[in-house]
Amino acid sequence: MKKPIIAIPAGHIVNKSGVKVYQSPWMDVNAILTAGGLPVLLPAALPLDEIPALVAQYDGFYLSGGGDINPEVYGEESHERVYGVNPERDAFELAFVRQIILQDKPLLTVCRGTQMLNVACGGTLYVHIASHIPGAKKHDWWPSYKRNKLVHDVSVTAGSRFAKIVEVPVLHTNSLHHQSINRVGDGLQSVAFASDGVIEALEYPDKGFIFGVQWHPEWLQDQQPMRAIYHEFVRACLEDNGTQR
Repeated sequence: MKKPIIAIPAGHIVNKSGVKVYQSPWMDVNAILTAGGLPVLLPAALPLDEIPALVAQYDGFYLSGGGDINPEVYGEESHERVYGVNPERDAFELAFVRQIILQDKPLLTVCRGTQMLNVACGGTLYVHIASHIPGAKKHDWWPSYKRNKLVHDVSVTAGSRFAKIVEVPVLHTNSLHHQSINRVGDGLQSVAFASDGVIEALEYPDKGFIFGVQWHPEWLQDQQPMRAIYHEFVRACLEDNGTQR
């Protein structure tokens, strides 16, 4: 059976040699490979008018973590803790996600990717959790800690589609973000929460497979629920592969 081809938008950075490169984290790629998918990277420099045709070509899509989305994109003021803003990546992923939703293709997002999913659907973000959510716990456990450090629990909403994927009511997660979802975007539902109320997962119930998590499950593949997220994603992409090709 043909493996599903899964596209990952890649933003640019300037490496230690001063050369601009387009990249995606290895752990994201490996999690998809291990689950049976074939990941390919799409540089965010690709023309925006080519996005509809690109989306039609692939079986599924994955948005990884990274720097912050420019707060201007969702109508908020910046903050001194905002970092890594990449206008090219913002514009590409914003158009990309909207086209994925329009074509109802499988999509899995993590961390920044989930924030982009929310913004693409008209939602907003808390620009800095510690400054905008009274009583919030620490969520930005980086860069001084291992990325797989388990720091808090996430309660999954019973009866949600996401609950059927992970098959446990509580997940033990890492946490590497200083921003979080504020107003939930159109069509999306929040389906998992930290104990301080921070939204930790989204799903789009009227679409085939569109899910986003705020933590980094690619670093927690020793846990069965985290592996299940990727296996169900690849399974959904495989179904799209069978119907579209």
